[in-house]
Amino acid sequence: MSTESPPSRMRWLTVVTVSVALFMVTLDNLIVTVGLSTIRADLGASLESLEWTVNAYTLAFAVALIPAASLGDRFGRKKTFIAGLALFTAASAAAALAPNVDLLVAARMLQGVGGAVIAPLTLTLLAAGVPKEKRGIALGIWSAISGVAVAMGPLVGGAVIEIASWHWMFWINVPIGLILIPAVVRQIKESYGEKAPLDLPGFAFVGLGLLGVVFGLIRGEAEGWTSPLIVGSIGAGVVLLALFVWWERRTLSPMVPLNLFQNRGFVVTNLVGFFMMFGTFGSIFLLSQQLQFLFGYDALDTGLRMLVWTGATLAVAPFAGPLAERYGPRLFMAGGLALQAIALTWIAFVSELGMSWTELIGPFVLAGVGMALVFAPSASAVLASVRPERAGQASGVNNAIREVGAVFGVAVLGTVFAANGAFDSPQAFLDGTFPAVLAGAAVTGLGALVALLHRSSHPQPGPTKTDATPELVGQPH
Repeated sequence: MSTESPPSRMRWLTVVTVSVALFMVTLDNLIVTVGLSTIRADLGASLESLEWTVNAYTLAFAVALIPAASLGDRFGRKKTFIAGLALFTAASAAAALAPNVDLLVAARMLQGVGGAVIAPLTLTLLAAGVPKEKRGIALGIWSAISGVAVAMGPLVGGAVIEIASWHWMFWINVPIGLILIPAVVRQIKESYGEKAPLDLPGFAFVGLGLLGVVFGLIRGEAEGWTSPLIVGSIGAGVVLLALFVWWERRTLSPMVPLNLFQNRGFVVTNLVGFFMMFGTFGSIFLLSQQLQFLFGYDALDTGLRMLVWTGATLAVAPFAGPLAERYGPRLFMAGGLALQAIALTWIAFVSELGMSWTELIGPFVLAGVGMALVFAPSASAVLASVRPERAGQASGVNNAIREVGAVFGVAVLGTVFAANGAFDSPQAFLDGTFPAVLAGAAVTGLGALVALLHRSSHPQPGPTKTDATPELVGQPH
């Protein structure tokens, strides 16, 4: 007979519930990468449409990430979490049923908003439901499950497509969501945080500004870079982003407290995250398709080979964090980005017709190790650069900036591909991926140089926040 008390059992059920929710959201970002070629063939999607299939989710996630935690504080974390699960589940069903790429993109955007509500609240609810002395174990479980989702995303996506169809990449979320919602209702207690005013103007400025710039970058090659549509879209986006900065400096309740950026370590770490996701995620967007286009692999074979990359990340990450805590994050972040730059350059130059896929194992492992050397040390560097009561805000900003980096990476590298290559033949595809992946290598190389500027510094003072808990996910998407 179990000697564990009912409250204790309920506590660990809470850990499992929020961890599974995080697994679902994290998995859904990378699971799509191996399905892009199948979606393109089935729905007749263009490269631009494929970019939006990825970026609609990531952009919505990035923009909604920071205000999502505030919604939980104001309206109740449990109620907000349930609403996020319901939205994500419904949007997943809509994506599975989408008859064309436009509706798929719209559903992916709603998924991103739902995911942005779920992700930060998993950690907040975990912290509220687990006593401090047990929190280390709980956070280890939570972090490990998220890491497994990152590693397994391409493999799960490939397996689902192989067994059924690309629609089931989204259908699998529906039963999980339908199980999680009543579990949350039964197991998790309601809690509230500081009810700060919502920064709706800031949300509108940054959301529309990023949308304008990204739309211009994705459509620029097709419309012409000097066309009124593209110049107007990018110009309006830049103006709106400038208005966002202006507004955040003046409002009493900013969505992004700009005084966080007075700390050099915080600025450098955020630039590192942006450059890493720009170069690496943008390259993965193309390389996952290259495996299928160049070698004729199906989605499952592609997922298995991408596991070399993501598996290396999962294997090394647990060691990178403690070592960075002991020796400082600067050389780990710089070294990790340098390894990614070397790996992407290696991939670009060895990729050719008639090659064996085994020639990619070395650079894939190198890239995965490089990612691991950046993830945990950068999270540690962010938290070390701010006062404890501002950890949640700092983590939120850092995660949002990384997601924005992924959006720009897919948009810019996709544009480089479109200017130099096409889907017409394997050689035409290689003609596009060669300069695009080299551009990704250049961006990560620049990030390595920026990382060398990191210096440990004293956190900036800030207003004390009650119920201060790190609210945002430390794992990547």
